[in-house]
Amino acid sequence: MAEAQSIPVGSTTAGAVAVAAESTVATRMSAPPSFDVADFPVPHGREEEWRFTPLERLRGLHDGTAVATGDGVKVAIGAPEGVTVETVGRDDARLGKAGTPVDRVAAQAYSSFEKASVVTVPKETVLTEPIRIVVHGEGGVAYGHQVIELGAFAEAVVVIDHTGDAVLAANVDYVLGDGAKLTVVSVQDWDDKAVHVGQHNALIGRDATFKSFVVTFGGDLVRLHPRVAYAGPGGEAELFGLYFTDAGQHQEHRLLVDHNVPHCKSNAVYKGALQGEGAHAVWIGDVLIEATAEGTDTYEMNRNLVLTDGARVDSVPNLEIETGEIVGAGHASATGRFDDEQLFYLMARGIPADDARRLVVRGFFAELVQQIGVADIQERLLEKIDAELEASV
Repeated sequence: MAEAQSIPVGSTTAGAVAVAAESTVATRMSAPPSFDVADFPVPHGREEEWRFTPLERLRGLHDGTAVATGDGVKVAIGAPEGVTVETVGRDDARLGKAGTPVDRVAAQAYSSFEKASVVTVPKETVLTEPIRIVVHGEGGVAYGHQVIELGAFAEAVVVIDHTGDAVLAANVDYVLGDGAKLTVVSVQDWDDKAVHVGQHNALIGRDATFKSFVVTFGGDLVRLHPRVAYAGPGGEAELFGLYFTDAGQHQEHRLLVDHNVPHCKSNAVYKGALQGEGAHAVWIGDVLIEATAEGTDTYEMNRNLVLTDGARVDSVPNLEIETGEIVGAGHASATGRFDDEQLFYLMARGIPADDARRLVVRGFFAELVQQIGVADIQERLLEKIDAELEASV
């Protein structure tokens, strides 16, 4: 960023391949958003939005050869009293309301699903228990669409849990009415061979608050595209992410926050750990502050901890500002190796090497895990982190 804008830019450090901001938000897609898959050419891997993705591992999701099977996934939704859960057809007006597909796989998902799930929290309803959505893979190919809609001043926590084995392309829409508060925890705990590509669209109403936690552990390939836009001033978005990329896995998170109205806030913090030969994590953070978005306050950060040789990280923070009338804007990215000095410090105080390593990695993730606010999910994530570390010993 230009020095005159006083935008703090983070650094990248040794320990893996790390790419700093080298493209602009304006080049984030090669085709305009569309619900029609025909409007997107089949990607070849040279496009900006596909250059990090191993297309051959998408199992046909990108070129139309992946055909849905009846046993692709099963979706189960548990909701507290007062919440409406519906299964609707493709003609429901609420579908696609939060955002439009921005790549071929998202458009393919929108064009291919037969039934969608719509979860509605009425206005001024404050839930004391989470809404839980379980998406379990049955070994087949599936396309899906889910909508979570909160009325004005409603408050809810939603946990979306992905398990099993599947080849899945799905879009999820979050629609927040004025003054609503929504926390979403999306857990990708797939089996080793699963493929999951998803676009998450959040449309935030006036003075509404959206908090997202994206947690990725499993799968052969997981590629998620969270997107945020604002329907009125005063909206706030917090986007948190935690990923643990193991040997041979490809995990890709591509964020876009579009500040399209005045006086809104956003904060994105993603942290990842990698271990094993061929582990590859990609983080793309795009923030666009449009000319109409005066008074914007935004920051994005990505941190990566490389635990072994053979792992690779590509981290690309992008920030595009079209108005100088903002409160603040910045981004940072850093990738580094496991700190042997920290390990030595703990071992010198009588802590065994494996326990010391676990403490360091837990400490790296603690800031994010503690903010989730769902006790069983927090405990499960810490257990998963420990299990990943034990498997590498």
